[in-house]
Amino acid sequence: MALEIGMKDLDVYGDSQLVINQLLEEYEVKEDLVSYHTQARQIIDRLDTVNLQHIPRSANKMADALANLAATLALGAKEDMTIPVCTRWVVTPSKEESAQETNTVSVYEVQRED
Repeated sequence: MALEIGMKDLDVYGDSQLVINQLLEEYEVKEDLVSYHTQARQIIDRLDTVNLQHIPRSANKMADALANLAATLALGAKEDMTIPVCTRWVVTPSKEESAQETNTVSVYEVQRED
């Protein structure tokens, strides 16, 4: 896609340390993955600048959730899908509220599948 829209410089953040290091040619590539590696390297070589950086999944939970959702949706409408959804809202208290000390915990659990 980067080539299709005419990008010359690309920053790639990946959660697989193995894949990032293989693309950086620091690790060997297993025989069954060579075709994928070759294709990725060809794309990288066509760009002016590519920065590859490993980001642990624990440090990028939103991207991990979006990637899992995209992979699930790619199965198509004929496949059964279970998509877990979890949202956490954090609101910074105002200056007046921060002067008061409060401890609040709210938990909502759904027992059935939607």
